[in-house]
Amino acid sequence: MLNRRADKLELLRIAEAVALEKSIDKELIINSMEIGIAKAAKSKFGQDNEIKVQIDRKSGNIEIFRQLTIVEKPENLNTEISLKDAQNLTDENKDKKLGDEVLQVLPSFDFGRIAAQTAKQVISFNVREAERERQFNDFIDKKDTILSGIIKRLEFGNVIVDLGKAEAIIQKNELIPRENIKTGDRIKAYCYDVRRETRGQQIFLSRAHPKFMEKLFIQEVPEIYDGLIEIKSSSRDPGSRAKICVKAIDTSLDPVGACVGMRGSRVQAVVNELQGEKIDIVNWSEDPAILVANALSPAEIQRVNVDNDSKKLDVILSEENLSKAIGRRGQNVRLATKLINYEINIMTDQEDSEKRQLEFKEKTENFVKNLELDETLGQLLVAEGFSTIDDIKDSNTETLSKIEGIEEDTAKELIERANEFYLKDQEEISNKIKDLGLEEQLINHKGLTLGMLVTLGEQKILKLSDFADLSSDELTGTYDIIKGERVKIKGYLEDFALQKSEADELIMSARDKIYKD
Repeated sequence: MLNRRADKLELLRIAEAVALEKSIDKELIINSMEIGIAKAAKSKFGQDNEIKVQIDRKSGNIEIFRQLTIVEKPENLNTEISLKDAQNLTDENKDKKLGDEVLQVLPSFDFGRIAAQTAKQVISFNVREAERERQFNDFIDKKDTILSGIIKRLEFGNVIVDLGKAEAIIQKNELIPRENIKTGDRIKAYCYDVRRETRGQQIFLSRAHPKFMEKLFIQEVPEIYDGLIEIKSSSRDPGSRAKICVKAIDTSLDPVGACVGMRGSRVQAVVNELQGEKIDIVNWSEDPAILVANALSPAEIQRVNVDNDSKKLDVILSEENLSKAIGRRGQNVRLATKLINYEINIMTDQEDSEKRQLEFKEKTENFVKNLELDETLGQLLVAEGFSTIDDIKDSNTETLSKIEGIEEDTAKELIERANEFYLKDQEEISNKIKDLGLEEQLINHKGLTLGMLVTLGEQKILKLSDFADLSSDELTGTYDIIKGERVKIKGYLEDFALQKSEADELIMSARDKIYKD
């Protein structure tokens, strides 16, 4: 290919054939040839030379040049030339000046075996790199889609899939548990990531990802594909059970019915692909109470107490519906929690009543003890919606005076006592923080209140680095399944109604400070 005696047009034909075979630009192939020939030419004319090669795109003629810089007094004749000598090279150089570059024609030559091998290696390398880049660009556009391929081999529990022009991997934890797959099977999976790596692009597929189920529904339900029905969220326990929440953009449609299909044909097609995974299709609602009732089906809900600020729901139901709502090993409530992004606390009517009575008693005792009130007045304030001393402090005389049984003088006295308690409490908290030995950097961390700092100090979280090592679940609390029972794990700052997003922000900003320092 690189021999002087070879047909020059053959060079262009080879470039065109490689470009077609590898699906890359012909110009890139010719550029690679120029670079390869230039490297081979250096072995002939010397490594100190700056060699440039030009291949004529029509005739295939190869021209080799030495690239020289015009200087006043040349010291290295391999890279420098005087202005006079440069102007004498060709008429085109007459207008050149100091600092410009000129090209000196070098004689053509027969490539030796080593030089030809060097050129071949450079061309092969550049073609491989171009092919990898082309494959990466092809598959980066396929991210967030379903891909189909043939299982090529199994490696340590991972599955290598032949996609035709590239290979992809389904890692062991991204497979549906207990799924029976073997070499040669055709398989579908969700492409969740495409990475550029030194050995080529890495394509990561998943059959356990919630998005895999969503994409299958898009394929099976034309109304979702056409945008008439929207998938709001989904959650999966791969191979066992899943929930998908849908909303009708066109209000004349029944979103659940459309996803189920005639005699269940549409949902069954998805179930079959997911190896028999049971799918609950949930109708979306802007009202969290209605949404959680739909999500916990088949359990029948009596009522729901909604706390939008902390994104928590107390779901009250009868004893016989309790096990249905929780599900086997807490599966139903766990999937519903992920689906609607609210913490769900399931309780019976009796437990709710006991909880309300306990909360009422604790709030009343707080007012009686700290504001020196009689029990009747404390109960009256709680009954009217005052939960904390701060609520009274931040209130006004007019609001309190509207409560039957509280006169204007009593209202003023309540606000004064609340303010006195607040100042005294803040002073005591500040002293306690000092006694606990909290680091100044943690004390000054934006977003942490004095009360939060005391709680952290009591848990021996004294430095900002200690706080940065925590997870958001450790701050806000979570649920875990222990011996088949759903158990509440209390968070350090759970009593401060901290949302998960706020906890994430506090922890990430702490980590940023630690890493910067």
